[in-house]
Amino acid sequence: MKSVIIVGGGLVGALHACFMAQRGFKVDLYEMRPDIRTLEVVRGRSINLSLSARGREALRRVGLEDIVVQTGIPMYARMIHDVDGTRRPIPYGKKDQYIMSVDRRHLNEVLLTEAEKVPNVTMHFEHKVMECDFDKGTVSFRKNDGSVVTATADLIVGCDGAFSGVRQQIMKKTLFDYEQVFIPHGYMELNMPPAAGDHFAMEVNYLHIWARNEFMMIALPNQDKTYTCTLFMPFDIFRTLTTKEAVRKFFQDTFPDSIPLLGEEYVTETVSTSKALPLISVKCSPYHVKDKAVILGDAAHAMVPFYGQGMNCGFEDCIVFDDLLNKHNNDIGATLAEYTETRSVDAKAIVDLALYNYIEMRESVNSRMFLLRKKLDNFLYWLFPNTWVPLYTSVSFSRIRYHQCIKNKQWQDRVLRRAMYVGVSGLLAVGYCALTRPQYFRLSLPVQLEDFVNRVRPSWLERICF
Repeated sequence: MKSVIIVGGGLVGALHACFMAQRGFKVDLYEMRPDIRTLEVVRGRSINLSLSARGREALRRVGLEDIVVQTGIPMYARMIHDVDGTRRPIPYGKKDQYIMSVDRRHLNEVLLTEAEKVPNVTMHFEHKVMECDFDKGTVSFRKNDGSVVTATADLIVGCDGAFSGVRQQIMKKTLFDYEQVFIPHGYMELNMPPAAGDHFAMEVNYLHIWARNEFMMIALPNQDKTYTCTLFMPFDIFRTLTTKEAVRKFFQDTFPDSIPLLGEEYVTETVSTSKALPLISVKCSPYHVKDKAVILGDAAHAMVPFYGQGMNCGFEDCIVFDDLLNKHNNDIGATLAEYTETRSVDAKAIVDLALYNYIEMRESVNSRMFLLRKKLDNFLYWLFPNTWVPLYTSVSFSRIRYHQCIKNKQWQDRVLRRAMYVGVSGLLAVGYCALTRPQYFRLSLPVQLEDFVNRVRPSWLERICF
């Protein structure tokens, strides 16, 4: 039986343990934190997760889709909150297309419990990776009591997040390209309680967005009738909100309709005393070392959360890896080489798309041209469902490769630019013909205007008309 060490017991690590156990691998899962199923409070990121097609496919393959979906809340559209209190929905796609708001902790617990059911999976909590030997296939861990243990396996898989210890070991011991970027915006979470009577305070099946061009606030619904609100802003603005009065004025000017929903005292106290947390993007290559190690999820491609694809992309990593093991009949060396080659281009694409979508969410949704383009895309998608797939639809509601989603969008932009050019040229040609050949259009022009047109008439337009 082949063996695998998975470092990281978060979402991707726990899911990958399920995939590898299904294949008959002996799996040892090591996690730096205590078992979250035993904790009352889990520290760390709690930005709500949006589950879409790629993530659902991964859960389906390990038999967990129905369990997770039952506890999620569908979101069919963005609900934009304007400063004057107006709310306007922008659908994600067709009426039956939606993303789901899911609870991070609940999903992680479900995955850990499912992996633990399999006899060939062993879990080791409170083990921090110290060193990897990629020649011998060993990993040394420091336990909470200070002792060090060393494990050996046929494959080492790093699923240990944006600040991956396994990736750090790869960087030290191999030729490795690495790019890490902290964007100049941070985030802060707020909690919106249920309305009186234990009801949702806002329309439930939406991702709510207060888009203010330079910054924004979003809210995702939870099963307990609350909303998790996340404020994304430049750190320079966060630094100005250090007093209750400053926070009160800021929210009155920018998010006035949210104050009664969140509670004025809660907002002013929380924002003035809390620290905004950073957002990071990571690109790197290669993802593997020889036939001994590979990194998946945020360890390979951490991204900002604005496309809701961080988890979905990490889950799709597990699908791609599993498919390649099928293709190569469990040959780890061949699988790792092809995994890096095929997956890195898509991971880098979605990292870029995630940052692009921040601009769309905080600014473009306020633009009439953006809304017009959205309607045009949806209309063309209705006319040509197999040819014209909007960018958001291809990313969130299909498994089209991420880099191909970008290529499709670029092709669509070229088509529309050419159509606009032809349309404008046609209108100019018709207008010119109407001026120079009024007898064909039943127009009567003043003699002075006819003389002016004849003198300035361009030859290229003459050839278009006649």
